[in-house]
Amino acid sequence: METIKLHILHTGTVIVDEALPYHRDTDSPIAWTGFLRGKKHRMELPVSVYLIEHPKGLVLIDTGWHTDNRHRQLRNLSFQWFVNKAVLPEGQTVHEQLAKLGYSPSDIDAVVLSHLHCDHADGLRLVKEAKKILVSEPEWQTAKKDRFKYLHHEWKGVDLQTFTLTKTGKGPQGMSYDLFGDGSIEFIWIPGHSDGLCATTIKNTQTGRYILLTSDAGYSPKNWEENLTPGVVSDREKAREALEWVRQTVRDPLCQAAFANHDPNLDEQVIEI
Repeated sequence: METIKLHILHTGTVIVDEALPYHRDTDSPIAWTGFLRGKKHRMELPVSVYLIEHPKGLVLIDTGWHTDNRHRQLRNLSFQWFVNKAVLPEGQTVHEQLAKLGYSPSDIDAVVLSHLHCDHADGLRLVKEAKKILVSEPEWQTAKKDRFKYLHHEWKGVDLQTFTLTKTGKGPQGMSYDLFGDGSIEFIWIPGHSDGLCATTIKNTQTGRYILLTSDAGYSPKNWEENLTPGVVSDREKAREALEWVRQTVRDPLCQAAFANHDPNLDEQVIEI
């Protein structure tokens, strides 16, 4: 098998209250919004996307912030701006990051969304020329009906398709989706933070070694090391199950590394698998 390359790219940052990534039982039910909590509780976290150079094609996971956040952020993020504020330097949108690597959106064989919250789906319109754009069926079923946690304009004009999860015994709910049908890139259903949230495993099928992308099951290793679910959840118990699965997976000797989407200690890098 040829080498798989994983590019960890940052598409700006997001400013949130610390209770949004790290929920504690002593927090008020709305602490994650930052309402009346003051600047001392704010954190600035990276917004990551992942480009996988795979022998079977180019795969992009998540899309980060849209360029609209540079000049008309309140209009773009609407009421969600009060909870998560975007910081987007020049050169860091998903299509700008791709250009640095010599690619255009039309070169991408598959864009896969871990889920459709704004910091993951906002850049969809910037890569709508990709050959295929996918999200899990349960995430789509929730997102298309929910106008509080999801901003529907983010996928306007985008040919967003769904993938079906099948019973494979993988993950906390035993369901996953195999992108290429060979086990090299799999999307593991880990609901809790959102109904259709998926982690990603990227595997060298010859050695069995793999990398885990946790998406927002945990915003950083602190979540699974201290058993802290995110502040925003659709199901707190399932979020705990997702964290426990991440914790166990990280202990697997074949797990080369685990990366959370918003880890403040994670730099941009390229990894061979």
